[in-house]
Amino acid sequence: MTDPFIHPEKRKRLAFRALLAKDGLTVMPGGFSPMYAKIAARAGFECFFVAGSQMSAFLLGVPDTGVIGLRDICDHARHVAARSDIPILLDADTGFGNAVNVHFSVQEIVRAGVAGMSIEDQEAPKKSGTSAGRRVISKEEMVGKLKAAVAARDAIDPDFVICARCDAIGAEGSSPQDAIERCVAYARDGGADLVWLNSAKSLEQLQEVCQAVPAPVLMIWGGPPPGPDFADLEKTGLRIALYPTLAASAGMQAAWHVLADFNKRGVAALTDWRKSIASNPFGALEFAEMTGYTGVRDLEAKYLPQDAQRDYESTYGHVSPLGFGDGPDKAKS
Repeated sequence: MTDPFIHPEKRKRLAFRALLAKDGLTVMPGGFSPMYAKIAARAGFECFFVAGSQMSAFLLGVPDTGVIGLRDICDHARHVAARSDIPILLDADTGFGNAVNVHFSVQEIVRAGVAGMSIEDQEAPKKSGTSAGRRVISKEEMVGKLKAAVAARDAIDPDFVICARCDAIGAEGSSPQDAIERCVAYARDGGADLVWLNSAKSLEQLQEVCQAVPAPVLMIWGGPPPGPDFADLEKTGLRIALYPTLAASAGMQAAWHVLADFNKRGVAALTDWRKSIASNPFGALEFAEMTGYTGVRDLEAKYLPQDAQRDYESTYGHVSPLGFGDGPDKAKS
């Protein structure tokens, strides 16, 4: 039972802490919007990642090279966190500067309402986490950034999670052994609550890190796709398997398929598309419910004077603002 006296932000942070503390694997999908977080929760996932690459691409239309700024991610994260019932882990790139900058960045991000944030050890300007050409700062500098992050976090909410991301695998002048040593130091010396091994290429490599690091480990698979199944990942001791672009990639492919077909065949394509989604559980009514649209009438009836009430009986319109799926056959004619 949810404790009504615990603030929603705190409740989600405690829930994320509980996921990190329990045995077994947690799968975390990623995306960029409140609706993707809601869909993930509806699909049964217990946490969600707001990816920097997705914010850069879908909010600004730019590559994931550090173009997006602190204010951008804080403003956006605030919307996602406020509309999500599951904990949100926010991609905070390199922390937006050195340890001093990180001190202030963490304060702003904690206040945005997410459950945790990741800070990577890349050199600025950064590259996307799966791209070639990455460089990493020294282990000592990253430990200092993490110490600054932990101190800033503790001053506001100690339950907020600091995740240290290690990009040393595949980076210039680095090695898998260096990555292991960094991951250990980030938890042991930097105080990170969660350590992210970026782009592990084998189960053996992943298991070695999980056994060495004195903290839960998160990973993005860097080997041949689609990667190991969940049972094999769990055997390594991995705590969180992250799939940061899955939802957005699927959404882009679906949009391309519909739009290209519509441009080619016109309304016939829409007819076929409507048939194809007839059994999809995420239709117009679900969209309306998840955005709160279906509750608008209740709010109007409860709080507006009678002469300000909207006439829903004699006017025409779809049930949902999307106007597809269940909409037309529910609308008045």
